[in-house]
Amino acid sequence: MTGTEHTDLISRRLAEAREGLRRYRPEEAADAVGTGALLVDLRPLEYRLRFGEIPGAVAVSRHVLEWRLDVTGQARLKELGPGQSDREIILLCNEGYTSSLAARQVADLLGLTAVGDVLGGFAAWSAAGLPVTPRLTA
Repeated sequence: MTGTEHTDLISRRLAEAREGLRRYRPEEAADAVGTGALLVDLRPLEYRLRFGEIPGAVAVSRHVLEWRLDVTGQARLKELGPGQSDREIILLCNEGYTSSLAARQVADLLGLTAVGDVLGGFAAWSAAGLPVTPRLTA
């Protein structure tokens, strides 16, 4: 093995999901949000309560993500308007695994053309010293 091969199925699927996916360093994600990208926090409520929130991020439970990001649907996020399938959307989870799988899923299923995720997730965001509120605000 070369060290880049994956032996378990989920690791192989994760690597496949990340092919062609925009993966943002935390600082790049923060810059993108500053210019209009939508940051979606997929972490469970208990993680946000314990570790804090990212100001400006929209919290969405993973199990309803597709409905909230469907720009043609009535259940879409208020931050998304009809026809915004090219809006830059950045997903974030705790460590960057779930967000990669979710980004690939919504890109493929909904035809979103500018969806990606944060390398290392919230852990990397926080370690980079980027803004985090100390507790849940909403």
